[in-house]
Amino acid sequence: MMNPMSFSKITTCTVLAIAVLGLQAQQPAGPGRGPGGRGGRGRGGMVDKFAGQKRIEALVVSGGCCHDYRGQDKILMDLMADELPVDWTILYEGGTGSDVKVGLYSKPNWWEGFDLIVHNECYANVADETLLKQIAAAHKAGVPSMVFHCSLHAYRAAVVDDWREVMGVMSHRHTMAHNIAVKVNETESSITKGMPAEWSTPTDELYVIEKAWPTMTPLATAVSPEEGHAAYPVIWTNDYQGTRIFGTSLGHGETWNDPVFRAMTVRAFRWTLKKE
Repeated sequence: MMNPMSFSKITTCTVLAIAVLGLQAQQPAGPGRGPGGRGGRGRGGMVDKFAGQKRIEALVVSGGCCHDYRGQDKILMDLMADELPVDWTILYEGGTGSDVKVGLYSKPNWWEGFDLIVHNECYANVADETLLKQIAAAHKAGVPSMVFHCSLHAYRAAVVDDWREVMGVMSHRHTMAHNIAVKVNETESSITKGMPAEWSTPTDELYVIEKAWPTMTPLATAVSPEEGHAAYPVIWTNDYQGTRIFGTSLGHGETWNDPVFRAMTVRAFRWTLKKE
């Protein structure tokens, strides 16, 4: 269990986020936590389908420019509610600012107690090298991660590549918003199994991938509609020093409501935790 004192700085933010996400009826399992999974005796007489299973402690770091992070966090929790027994900690910090330094990252061993860290933050103007090393340290220590959309542009002002190496890609810009024609390249991955071979997203942004590390495996790609018509990965995995990292540049606006994207996200969640 987490030490309440060591996490006192994020407890208020987390409880606020849980309330905003409409989870007031849930009883926290600990400081700043909300349980996932349907049922449980005492709630309409339903039986907890996850009774006896070890619960997964998942941290979601979200906030920053340009997107409805609270809405996206809720979708993610709802998607997993019937899939796995997850206890969520949601950290929403800094509003729409692009220069926010997440306070939790400055704490020693800030990742302890978590089985998964979801990065859905967009703090583009933060370039603090010490902070970036602290973020990467969690994944060097073996905590797997899911990385969504604008997180590719988080910390893009940095001159060091610590965060980019975690993701397995580097990007500084995206194309105009359009319906992205996605092509699945790796059909044997549990993440893309069941996806249409070709799929058109709702209006989304195609992130320009300027560099990919050799540890990154592209699962699906899309061709830019702009000059050059280069193909860029939009769904991938990365082996970061032996730690599983899932990444997608998709996730702008209505894409989170698309059934293909949602089903892929559930499979990616399972893959990241080696529960595929």
